[in-house]
Amino acid sequence: MQKAALSALPAVRALGRHAGRDPLTLYWSASGIELLFDGSELWVDFHCEYDVIEPWVSVELDGACYARFAPSPGDSRVCLFRGMAPGTPKHLRLLKDVQAMPNDPRHLLQITALEYDGGTFLPLPEPKLRLEFVGDSITSGEGAIGAQCETDWVGAFFSAENNYARMTADALGAEYRVVSQSGWGTLCDWQNNPNCVLPRVYTPLCAAQPNAPDALRDYDFAAWPADAVIINLGTNDEGAFRNPPWHDPATGAAFKLHLLPDGSFAPADAARLAQAVCDFLTLLRGKNPQAALVWCFGMLGGKLLPVLQNGVDLYKKQSGDTRVYLLPLPAATAETLGAREHPGTAAHRAAAEVLTAFLQEVL
Repeated sequence: MQKAALSALPAVRALGRHAGRDPLTLYWSASGIELLFDGSELWVDFHCEYDVIEPWVSVELDGACYARFAPSPGDSRVCLFRGMAPGTPKHLRLLKDVQAMPNDPRHLLQITALEYDGGTFLPLPEPKLRLEFVGDSITSGEGAIGAQCETDWVGAFFSAENNYARMTADALGAEYRVVSQSGWGTLCDWQNNPNCVLPRVYTPLCAAQPNAPDALRDYDFAAWPADAVIINLGTNDEGAFRNPPWHDPATGAAFKLHLLPDGSFAPADAARLAQAVCDFLTLLRGKNPQAALVWCFGMLGGKLLPVLQNGVDLYKKQSGDTRVYLLPLPAATAETLGAREHPGTAAHRAAAEVLTAFLQEVL
């Protein structure tokens, strides 16, 4: 068996936002590695830490997901395959299923080396596109695996594999990256906390996991220019309208999105949210000057679509930018819901079909 750090294996592709390959820190959902190897045996070495939420990973071999596990705490090695026919190229992709976990400061998963028996790491085909997905629990794949009866908020019920982002990227032959946080929104989170928003953590490498190595370093957008940025946000902003105010523990100041007595969105708060959409699109365009910006919404209901449309229209009017779109996605049904009342695999597949067709038109 030979052992090598990823820095010594340039043919192995690092997936997701990352600062370096030695070790490779897996920050966000769907970060990992992709490789083409013609040896008979392959192991991966991990370093793993956590107090609350353990990281899970999925492993695909030749296009089929055939393994899923949570690496043990500390340093460990896991067999990815062995006893395979030498000389036959095997395409393998390992994806971190679990998102960054700001409520677990120790949450960390790193690939420190690969161990292998002979063979060669072969060049991978260049991706046809680069896609970035920005979202909330839906994009994190929360509930995309597991039975409908499951309600516990645990790492096992996150999935990068059963996810519309993975399905869309694969259908288009694209490499993709994910920036997503369960419960977070554009203007506030589902509990009206204005600090838990994706615009706040988009520019650094992984500000949602600030204790991880290099997490607060500025992300190098130019090194991986996205062809499209797909934003799937608004579900938690919509939920905030129906939840109690959030109170700042330091000042006591309250933040709340309000409904009118008839159940409609209070116009002033709807306007604030539309402005937040406009502001985020401005930030996204500044970091991704060549990308199509596609705001998706609707997998858990589409009542907020008019507010999101107002935000997109406001941005387009102010900027003159014509490569910005709002795309409704099909809502999950009673049959296609997964765990934790979130979209299941079938719902993610239906959304991916709509998004794939749209991207084929605009890219």
